[in-house]
Amino acid sequence: MIFVTVGTQGPFDRLIMAMDELALSIPHIPIVAQIAESSYTVRNMKNFRFINAVEMEHYFNTADLIVSHAGMGTIISAFERKKPIIIFPKLAKFGEHRNDHQLATAKRLESLNYLHAAYDLPTLKEKVTCALGGGLNPLHKVGKYASAELLNSLQSFLSV
Repeated sequence: MIFVTVGTQGPFDRLIMAMDELALSIPHIPIVAQIAESSYTVRNMKNFRFINAVEMEHYFNTADLIVSHAGMGTIISAFERKKPIIIFPKLAKFGEHRNDHQLATAKRLESLNYLHAAYDLPTLKEKVTCALGGGLNPLHKVGKYASAELLNSLQSFLSV
């Protein structure tokens, strides 16, 4: 199952339209999408405007692939669950966000080899198709809690 999420900061019709179109070519793969206040009418995948935390947890845990905007909450959730994630950042030039911080986030995390990113629709579709064939693995993982090393470092810093 592919879980698509656009977060809570408004719609992301470009991503939802692309994934809805892709769903036609992979009818054997369920796609579930959290679409926010999208003006696009989804035709080919199960979708919700918003879902509660329990449902979100369920979809993250059962997904084979996460496709998302470049929101840090979603990225960290994928890292915690060791799920492959493809990031498709919202862009200011399309009125999807107020600035291009998601583009900067995607480029930086991609340069660290932490996640897969796509910056245009053909690349997004190519990467999703690759992932379905087993070609994309989780690239980074984090624990649910801060490491002892980080906590000790912070404690030392605060003690000064």
